[in-house]
Amino acid sequence: MEVNLNADLGEEMGNDSAMLSIISSANIACGFHAGNETVMDQTIKSAIKKKVSIGAHPSFKDKEGFGRRDIPHTNKEIEFIVTKQLEILERIAQQNMVTVTHVKPHGALNNMASKDEGMALSITKATKEFNKELIFLATAGSKLTSASKKTGIRVAEEIFADRNYDDDGNLISRKNKNALITNPEIATERIIRMLENKSIYSINGKKIPCEINSICIHGDTKNSILIAKKIKTKLIESKFLIKQLPELRIFQ
Repeated sequence: MEVNLNADLGEEMGNDSAMLSIISSANIACGFHAGNETVMDQTIKSAIKKKVSIGAHPSFKDKEGFGRRDIPHTNKEIEFIVTKQLEILERIAQQNMVTVTHVKPHGALNNMASKDEGMALSITKATKEFNKELIFLATAGSKLTSASKKTGIRVAEEIFADRNYDDDGNLISRKNKNALITNPEIATERIIRMLENKSIYSINGKKIPCEINSICIHGDTKNSILIAKKIKTKLIESKFLIKQLPELRIFQ
């Protein structure tokens, strides 16, 4: 059994250095919701040292709202902002002689596209046109997953260690007091249950079958490092092999 551990980094919050010592793939902010080219460069250099694969983490242009505000865009506008951010990270990655391996949308862009097929197709189309070899890291069972398959790009499906789900398999809004899971024990128990049963479980207990290739721990969640350490330890005890995204057997 194998799985990927990923986290959203380069956002100038949380402990990126500690997280990079635990995870196997990093989603790096591309300057639209957080970070800048200097932060991207520093994060890439740190990831290289820790043998962590890197991916782009594009978002709406919304630093004030940390990319978590729903902002209306046309599909063409979405293609443009995704491509622009891929170009920025790719240029910095090339300067460091490392390959960008994947793409994972951030915040509202990710949440909206997980429910909206048109948005999802715009993002996955932009990704494929930029580089058909990129892996798309999509919320398990979402429109982003199905759009990736329709577009013809490689896709890995992820679950979230520190977020609760609704009965449709979508993340509960951060405005909800029950949106976040900050207890490392509870987060770990949930992840193992989901992996063992290949299912997401909603906050109401509904079981939603899905494929699971990767686990996300948000770097800005309270106790994120403790959560990541606890999950990694339990995965190893449970005989899971922790891989970079490109190393997963589904891509070999």
